[in-house]
Amino acid sequence: MIRRGTAIGLVVAACLSVGAAWLGLGALDRAFPPPLEAAGKPSAELLDADGRLLRAFATREGRWRLKTHEADVDPLLVKMLIAYEDRRFYSHAGIDSLALGRAALQLVGRGRIVSGASTLSMQVARLIEPRQSRSFLAKLRQAARAVQIERRLDKHAILDLYLTHAPYGGNLEGVRAASLAYFGKEPIRLTPAEAALLVALPQLPERRRPDRFAGNALAARDRVLARMEKAGVISSQDRQTAEMAPLPKRRLELPMLAAHLGDAERRRQPDALTYPTRLKKDVQAALETVARQAAQRLPPKVAVAIIAANIGSGDIIARVGSAGYLDASRSGWIDMTRIKRSPGSTLKPMIYGLAFEQGMIAQDTVIEDRPADFAGYRPKNFDTHYQGDISIRNALQLSLNVPAVRLLEAVGPLQMLTRLKAAGIRLDLPQAGTPGLAIALGGVGTTLKDLVAMYAALARQGEAISLNDSLPSDTARPDPVRLLEPAAAWNVSDILSGVAPPAGARTGRIAYKTGTSYGYRDAWSIGYDGRTVIGVWIGRADNGAVPGLTGYGSAAPVLFEAFARSGLAPSALPTAPSGTVRLAKAELGPSLRRFSRETSGLIAVNSGDKPPVIVFPPEGAHVELDRTAEGSTMPLTLKLQAGRAPFRWLANGKTLPDLARTRTTHWLPDGDGYSTLTVIDAAGRSATVGIFLREN
Repeated sequence: MIRRGTAIGLVVAACLSVGAAWLGLGALDRAFPPPLEAAGKPSAELLDADGRLLRAFATREGRWRLKTHEADVDPLLVKMLIAYEDRRFYSHAGIDSLALGRAALQLVGRGRIVSGASTLSMQVARLIEPRQSRSFLAKLRQAARAVQIERRLDKHAILDLYLTHAPYGGNLEGVRAASLAYFGKEPIRLTPAEAALLVALPQLPERRRPDRFAGNALAARDRVLARMEKAGVISSQDRQTAEMAPLPKRRLELPMLAAHLGDAERRRQPDALTYPTRLKKDVQAALETVARQAAQRLPPKVAVAIIAANIGSGDIIARVGSAGYLDASRSGWIDMTRIKRSPGSTLKPMIYGLAFEQGMIAQDTVIEDRPADFAGYRPKNFDTHYQGDISIRNALQLSLNVPAVRLLEAVGPLQMLTRLKAAGIRLDLPQAGTPGLAIALGGVGTTLKDLVAMYAALARQGEAISLNDSLPSDTARPDPVRLLEPAAAWNVSDILSGVAPPAGARTGRIAYKTGTSYGYRDAWSIGYDGRTVIGVWIGRADNGAVPGLTGYGSAAPVLFEAFARSGLAPSALPTAPSGTVRLAKAELGPSLRRFSRETSGLIAVNSGDKPPVIVFPPEGAHVELDRTAEGSTMPLTLKLQAGRAPFRWLANGKTLPDLARTRTTHWLPDGDGYSTLTVIDAAGRSATVGIFLREN
């Protein structure tokens, strides 16, 4: 108890001191400005494309302090906070003189402190400049700081500071961190019980923690609810319902989605406070669950990585570097979407696409699947069985090795690597290696991201686009380039859409391909519909073998599950480009009925023959299109040398109507711009040039 005379003296001293401080505020401001910049730096945040929190990073002192604005919290919480802590917050200038007078009278009348007079502005002053003691002078200094803060900031900014820095026990600071830790959600939508608890905790944050002192927390929450009913903020019914609500029993972990991407962004910009990305939180969470559950069904040390991207924009909407970031048994901290591994058979669609583009094959062209020797390279099928004569369509769907090597020998490994590189898709050859036929079966290194980019180009009818997940403000997307001509890409997609789904998988019209690397080290499955492409990799981070691991048996079920649980609406695959049709076997020209390569890999023609060469227009030529007197475009003359007649010409992957018996023919372009011309002779040999057309 405080003596009556002493109490009166303290009140008089306080009033005189406040008055003196008010009169000397100008000098005080100049000499001792409020240390607003000393307010603790908030936690850095990894955000999705809609600004939602994916992952938070503790501050340097180990605190979870999430930047919070008034608009980030439920309006009910703001109403409760002001009604409970500072009823005249919007009308006073830092010090509530009425509350101060009431507290003084209570102190004089009862000889003890009954209620405080601390305003939210004074609490903010204490939060950004903690007092060293609880003395009268310290309280006076806090009041003066509150007035200084009010002179510099508006009410909304002051409220934001409180919502960001209010203590909630342990290393939790601010309403957002507390709401995520205790309720598992952002505070934008709160029940009256949740809002009341968040108002009550900062007064005694350690002694009212619901996970440790449930009784104290319950009593404090219910006192707030009672005051709110009396103040008219909530109804009697709302109070009764809220008092029946259980308290949170434990503290939850803050969100840690896309942990690997968060680490990469922190390394790239260590001082940034926000890291915007193109990810979609719901899709990211769903695919992390898919990856984690898939890993639990796999042997120990086996990891799972997944990437999902939007085909239209190139945005990576989910990126799971490994199932279980903190799972040491699977080396979960390693981002396996960035690690180069053998792609197995997943490059085969590109080989077939180039063969389609160069007019070597149609879907029903017959190709040999028999043991073959390509200058000492003797590929075998995965199951060591051979199909004999088989259509191109079935050869790709069954992922047969020998036909793929035959086609790669024809189109050329260097041409394939050059085309992929131009589209930004990187393949690493073995040290001191040169492009060889082993590329067809995974004899290179590449990443899951680059493979997903290749399949995204197939889904975009051959147009490549860079895939990105982070969103730096100063980065512009490069112009798209063409990986394949539309007709070739459509043929590949049409074939892959007919691959049977794995046993037990939910059916759905997606085009997909699987792959298994040598020694059962990597299992892949990549698929797409008209909107989304998803890639799955499964293997060990240490590149160890996993007996029985295959793309079809291990990765494909995860791919189909990812599509089913992503929450993304399915979309039909693109329709065939104008003028592109799938010809029946009987409709094929002589040169397309059978892929004419011998098992040795040599062209099946006499040694004295020479392959065709396009002499006009030459490679890279800029050709002006002439017009008739009536204004219509005149046909362009095409000339070639050597080769064996008859000749089949293709323009931009589309076959010209008639076989040419001479080495001169004519083509009527359908517009200006870049075009590709290909000629195939009777022996199946081809030549291709790229030209630029310009209307005269």
